[in-house]
Formats: sequence, C-alpha cells, structure tokens
Amino acid sequence: MLWLKALHLIFMVTWFAGLFYLPRLFVYHAMSTDIVSIERFKVMERKLYYGIMTPGMILTFIFGIWMLANYAWEIYHGSIWLHAKFCLLILLLVYHIVCGHWLLLFKYDRNPHSHVYYRWMNEIPVLFLIAIVILAVVKPF
Repeated sequence: MLWLKALHLIFMVTWFAGLFYLPRLFVYHAMSTDIVSIERFKVMERKLYYGIMTPGMILTFIFGIWMLANYAWEIYHGSIWLHAKFCLLILLLVYHIVCGHWLLLFKYDRNPHSHVYYRWMNEIPVLFLIAIVILAVVKPF
C-alpha cells in the first residue's frame, strides 16, 4: 500500500507543479507583444497542459482511487474530512478544465483577460493544496 501512496503523491506533486506554472505562463503570455514570444508561450502551455498536468492529474486520480478501493474506503468512508477532500478535488478538476479553456483562448489569440487576472488565478491552486493536504494529513473532522 505504501507504493500506491508514494505514486499518488508523486503524481499529485506533478499535477500541482503544472497547476502552479501554467497560470504563470498565462501571465507572461498576456504581457507579450512580439509574435516569437507569443508562439513560444503557446508551445510551452500546450506541452505543460497535455504532457505534464493532465497525465499527472489522471495518475493522481488512478492511484487515489486504487488506495480507496484497496483499504482506505473501509476505514474512512464515513469520515467528513474524506468527503470534504472529494469536494475539493472536484473543484480542482474544474479549475484544471478552466485552465484548458484559457489555453484554447490563447491558442486562437482570443484571450480576453489581462496579466493581472492570471496573477490572481495563479493563487487558486495554493489554496487547494493547503486545504487538501490538511484534510488528508490532519483529518480534522
């Protein structure tokens, strides 16, 4: 079971690295004015989203569900903290999808937001990370 937990954490870190970095790329992309930089950001954003973030998310969910199926569900299924964590994970999945939407807006040169907007959006994954880790480790309720 420890291998499942280790793999779950490795891919969670991978996923969050992308969730932290992609909006930062959007900040720089929104500030760019030259075509070379704009095209470079499009490539970086696409590779990050499809090559790192999405596989990291999928593998995080696979190993998390595997852990639940093998042992955790029997122990924690009635725990409020686990249900709260599930709710946060659903919201984080929505945030991931929204990042994909922003990616498409940039891809087609239709971004309506300023760099300041993306600076604020860059803080959202931090809040999720803090809450999810506290729920999983401390199990406050």
